[in-house]
Amino acid sequence: MIKKPDNPNGNAHRVITFLTREELDFLDKLGKDALFSAGIKLSRSKIISAIVNVVRKLNIDACGLRSKRQLEARIMETIKEINKNSEGRSNKKNEDNKENKDGQDGKSI
Repeated sequence: MIKKPDNPNGNAHRVITFLTREELDFLDKLGKDALFSAGIKLSRSKIISAIVNVVRKLNIDACGLRSKRQLEARIMETIKEINKNSEGRSNKKNEDNKENKDGQDGKSI
């Protein structure tokens, strides 16, 4: 186990992975963008950890998956579904707000 400031409990484990040059460049760009905009560089491991945490919150069902591409597709489907649902809620709120405004504007005292 590795104890670091981001991981005071020491429950992190080293994971070795193989990424393409493009994938590494993407992680490095995210880290450098954070550095130049916020003054703190995000390490590759912090970025990957953040991605894992977000995907975990999506509650992806991995049953029947046979490849990386299928997993990517399932993740994208879940994100699209969440966006679709949140747009519906957002549109409903906008309609409710408009109705409230119209009702208030129509009242004269």
